Amino acid sequence: MVYGIMFGKVNPLIYNENAEEIIRILNENNFEAYYVGGCVRDALLGNKPHDFDITTSAKPQDCCEIFRKFGYYVLETGIKHGTVSVVFDKKIYEVTTFRSDGEYKDNRRPESVEFVQSLKEDAARRDFTINAIAYHPEMGIIDFFGGVQDLENKTVRCVGEPVKRFEEDALRILRALRFAGRFSFTIEENTSKAVKQCKELLKNISAERIYSEFCGILMAGNCADIIREYKEVFGVFMPEILDMVDFEQKSRWHVYDVFEHTMAALENTPDDIIVRLSVLFHDFGKPHVCTEDEQGFRHFKGHQKVSSDIAKNILKRLKADNDTIQRVCKLILHHDDRIPPEESAVLRLMRRMGEDTKRSIYVEKADNSAQKQSMVAKRFDEILEIERIYEKIKSDENSCVYLSDLAISGKDVIDCGVLEGAKVGEILNVLLEEVTEKRLPNEREALVKYIKKII
Repeated sequence: MVYGIMFGKVNPLIYNENAEEIIRILNENNFEAYYVGGCVRDALLGNKPHDFDITTSAKPQDCCEIFRKFGYYVLETGIKHGTVSVVFDKKIYEVTTFRSDGEYKDNRRPESVEFVQSLKEDAARRDFTINAIAYHPEMGIIDFFGGVQDLENKTVRCVGEPVKRFEEDALRILRALRFAGRFSFTIEENTSKAVKQCKELLKNISAERIYSEFCGILMAGNCADIIREYKEVFGVFMPEILDMVDFEQKSRWHVYDVFEHTMAALENTPDDIIVRLSVLFHDFGKPHVCTEDEQGFRHFKGHQKVSSDIAKNILKRLKADNDTIQRVCKLILHHDDRIPPEESAVLRLMRRMGEDTKRSIYVEKADNSAQKQSMVAKRFDEILEIERIYEKIKSDENSCVYLSDLAISGKDVIDCGVLEGAKVGEILNVLLEEVTEKRLPNEREALVKYIKKII
C-alpha cells in the first residue's frame, strides 16, 4: 500500500544529503533502497529526524563492494545481521539488507536472520506499525501495515500478532510504553493486553537495556499516566513500586495515597532525569516506616533515609551509573528538609547540595504540588522565595558558596603549617562556613589570620 499521494511524493523533513546519495548509489546499481523506521515516523509527525537508517535489497557484501568502489569507508560490525555502516562526512549511516528473523529462543534476539528480496517481508518483522513505514524520494511513502493511519490516530500498534512480537524481544514491551509516552499516543487494545500479559518476559532482558528504556519512559511528557496504567509491568523489574499502590497516608497534609501522590508529583517535574528519578523514588520508604497514632493519623518518620536506600538498591540493580545514583539518593535524603527562605539558609543548602541545589528546589516543588494545597500554600510561596534567593546568589560574581570561591586555597592552608591532608580540607570547610555565615570576610589576609588562630 503506497501513501505517497496522501502526504505528497516529497516530504522535506525526510531528507538527508548523504542518505540520498546512499539510496541513489544503490538504485543505480540495480538495488532497491529506502529510508525506514524512526526517521520516517518522526518526519511524518512533523519532527526533524536525527538519524537516517536505510534498508535495501542489496546483500551486505554487495553494499561493502559498491561503497568501497566509490571510495567510502565501510564498517562491517553488524554484518552478521545484515547491517553495514557507511561513513559519509564523518557520520555513520546504517544500511541493512531486507531480512526476516529466525527463531527467538531467549526473548532478546533471533537465532538467525534470512535475507529476503521483499520490502514487505522486511517490514513484517518490525515491532510497531509506526516504525514499519518506508520512504523513497521518488515513490513517496510505502506502508504495508497501516502505520500512517496509526500515526494519524495517535496509536501504538504491533505489526502482526502482539504476543508474538513481545515473545520475540521482550524489550518491545517497554518500547511500546516509551513511544506512547513520548508521542502522547494510546496503545491499541490488543497490544495493550499483550503488554500486560507478557510482562514477566522482561525478566529475560538485561538490566542495562531495561534501564535505558525506563529512563526514556520517565522523560516522556505523560510518564505518570504510563506508570499508572502499567504499574504491574514496572513492578516486574521494580517490585518496590507496588508497595505504594493503595497505601493510604491518612495525613492532614495529603489527599492521595502514596502511589498517586508520587504520580501527581511526577506530573510537576521539569525534563530532567535526575529530578524525575528522585521524585519517583522519594516516598518509596513510606510503607516500611508507617506508624499510626491514637487519632488514626499516619506518620512516616525516617522515610527519607529508607527511600534513599531503596532507590540506591533499585538503581544499582538496573546498572545505573554511580554519579546518577549518588545524586538521586542525596536529593531523596534531603527532600523533606524545610529550610527557611533566608539567604543564610539558602547558602547552607547550596553548600550541602552543590550543583544539585536547583534540582533540590524542583523536587520540593513537585512534592509540594501533590499535597493538600490548603495546607501547603504558604510553603509553596516560601519555595518560590528560596528559588529567587538562590538565583540572586548564583548571579552574584562576588558570592562565596563553594570551596573554589574562597580567597585562599589548600596550598595557603599548608603554608600556614597544616601538613595533614584531611586537616587541610577540614579547615577549608570551616572557613567556608564562617564566610557564608558572614562571620568572616572572604579576604586572604583575614582568612590566613583566622587559620593561625585555630591551628
